[in-house]
Amino acid sequence: MKNIQGNQYVHFLLPLFCLWLGSCTEQVSTDEASSVTSEVETTPVDPKGKVLMAIFSHPDDESTVAPILSKYVREGARVVLVIATDGRLGTNDFSGLEAGDGLVEIRKEELKCSAEKLGVELIQLDYHDQLKAAEGYDGHIPHVRALIKEVHQLVTDIQPDVLITWGPDGGSNHMDHRLVGATVTNVFLSKIWDKPTALFYYGAPSNLIDNEESKILRGVDPKYLMTQIPYEDSDFEAAVVSLACHKSQFQMENLRERMEQRYRSRKVYLRKFVAPTTLSESLFD
Repeated sequence: MKNIQGNQYVHFLLPLFCLWLGSCTEQVSTDEASSVTSEVETTPVDPKGKVLMAIFSHPDDESTVAPILSKYVREGARVVLVIATDGRLGTNDFSGLEAGDGLVEIRKEELKCSAEKLGVELIQLDYHDQLKAAEGYDGHIPHVRALIKEVHQLVTDIQPDVLITWGPDGGSNHMDHRLVGATVTNVFLSKIWDKPTALFYYGAPSNLIDNEESKILRGVDPKYLMTQIPYEDSDFEAAVVSLACHKSQFQMENLRERMEQRYRSRKVYLRKFVAPTTLSESLFD
C-alpha cells in the first residue's frame, strides 16, 4: 500500500506484505516455528467472560492478530477491535483508488465486513492517516492528544482484561503503527487501573525472518515473545475471510495459499509488558 499526501509516502504492513505481492521471501517452516516455543508453565485461564481489546491503526491492521481474535470470540470472551484512523491514505498500485473521503467510505465498509467475519465488536475512530503529521505541530499534536484522551476514555468505559497493540517496531516501522502503540502504552501507564489489565505487543520472531535487514527493522528476539497463542483451523478460516473483505488493499488471487504460507506455524506471538516490582536507586543492579 502507498499513502499519498503531497509527495508519495510509502505505506505497507510488512507482516502481510507477502500477501499483497503474491509472494513471500520470508518463509516460516513448522520446525523453525517450534524453535520459538518454550515449556508452558501456567494453566490457561478460561477466557469466557473476559474482555480483550485490540487497538490498531488502520483498517486491515486487525489481520495481524485476526486468528486469535476469532479464537477468543469462539471461546466466549468479549473482543473489541478499535481502529484509530480512517484509512484515507491507503492507496496502492493495483486498485486505482484515490486517497481521500471516497476511500474512507470504502475502507469503512471493508472494516465492518472484516469485523463481522471475525465476530468482534468494532469501534472505528475518526483520526486521519499519518495523524496529520504533514500539518506540523499545530495540526499533529492536537490530533495525537485527542487520540490519547479518547483511548483513555475507551479503556475506562470498557475495562478490558487484556490490551493488544503494536510494539515499538510497529510491525513495519509505519509512523501510525508506532504512534498508536505508543498511545496505548501511554494510557496503560498513566495510572493504576481499578481493574487489573495486561498489555501485550504483537511481535515477529527474528528467527523466523530470513531477510537480515528485516530482522533489524522489525524482528523481536524470541526470548521476549513468551506469549504464543495457538489457534484452530476454524480461526484461520475466519482470518482468511476477514482479510478478503479488504479488497482495496489486498489482491484476492491465491489469498488462501498465501495466508497458509504466512501463518503455517498456527501461532500469534506477543510480548507482555512487565512492570518493575522492586524499587532501586541504581541503574546497574
